[in-house]
Amino acid sequence: MAGNKINKIKFSPVDIEERKKLDFKAGDTINVSSKILDEKGKYRLQAFEGIVLARKHGKEAGATFTVRKVASGVGVERIFPLYSPMIGKIEITKRSRARRSKLYYIRTKAVKDVRGKMRSVTASEEATEVTEKAE
Repeated sequence: MAGNKINKIKFSPVDIEERKKLDFKAGDTINVSSKILDEKGKYRLQAFEGIVLARKHGKEAGATFTVRKVASGVGVERIFPLYSPMIGKIEITKRSRARRSKLYYIRTKAVKDVRGKMRSVTASEEATEVTEKAE
């Protein structure tokens, strides 16, 4: 068992009352700064800004929220525990009114929008090719 080393990770304490007071809901755009371990063994804050799709389990100890963003054309979702010590801060960038509490339909809506754009791009490329050949 000499080979098994336990890495001691220093977590900053979470201000539970402050996190309980955060009033964001599905549809809001938030910026979550999470702690990432870099190559040098130090922690740095990395921002993840996106739309809140869902909040689950209210304000209890196991509360989570799902954030979705589009990074270089690909949809990325992350689920964050609300009281995680690995979250540096949560900032509400933009508030919006959603008519549902869970916005999972945005996933398929985004795919449909991309497909529609791809169809229009390919259709316009074919039209330019046809006009070039005609000339």
